[in-house]
Amino acid sequence: MTITTGRVAIVTGGAIGLGAAIARFLARDGADIAIWDRNIEPAEAVASEIRAMGRRVLVSQVDVSQRASVEAAAQAVRAQLGPVSILVNNAGVSPEKDFVEITEEDWDRVMDINLKGTFFCTQAVIPDMIDARWGRVINISSSSAQTGARRMVHYAATKGGVIAFTKALAQELGALGITVNNVPPSFVYTDGLKSVENRFPDGLAGYAKQNIPVNRVGQPEDIANAVAFLASEASGYITGHTLSVNGGRYMS
Repeated sequence: MTITTGRVAIVTGGAIGLGAAIARFLARDGADIAIWDRNIEPAEAVASEIRAMGRRVLVSQVDVSQRASVEAAAQAVRAQLGPVSILVNNAGVSPEKDFVEITEEDWDRVMDINLKGTFFCTQAVIPDMIDARWGRVINISSSSAQTGARRMVHYAATKGGVIAFTKALAQELGALGITVNNVPPSFVYTDGLKSVENRFPDGLAGYAKQNIPVNRVGQPEDIANAVAFLASEASGYITGHTLSVNGGRYMS
């Protein structure tokens, strides 16, 4: 499942958690990596690991909700690494709030980062893939869009939009050698989940035994493995697909 040497991959939100694991796995498989994040220090730490693998890497401070920021970063990637072959739209926010308390500002912020950011990043790099007649776009959605999630109406709405975005764009680009897929994580042991671990009376392990058929919480590497497959040559006949990586919590 090796990515051809010389492919260039962008991972948004690549400084920590899922994004960092995805960046490492794509580098492992032979891609040069551009890490886009608002937090430079942890991104540089991941970049050091990738350089140690012998891959080229570029770190850019990017606000995906701002088109100018995205387009400037895309130009820097082309100048320093080359045309973009793989895009992983991972950057996002996942706030919780009772529906009746969600303000217009709350709604707009989540939409701007999670959904508009996916649009901006994809539109900025898709010409490279069209020119090459080869490309991979992998969007990180969420199981919250598949099952619903209380106190996360705005978040779930954005991720439902990401799934629809994936399907529509896959229809448009499939004949050009470009696949578009999405991965909706469920309970994955990242800093976000760690911060709410005390909400589970029996701990995360207890929750997993009761609610997840494989009896464990996911790890970032579980998501990174799925993304690496969808970014590879081996996945060329898969597009518009929602690859649920959730231990069986949601089955479709």
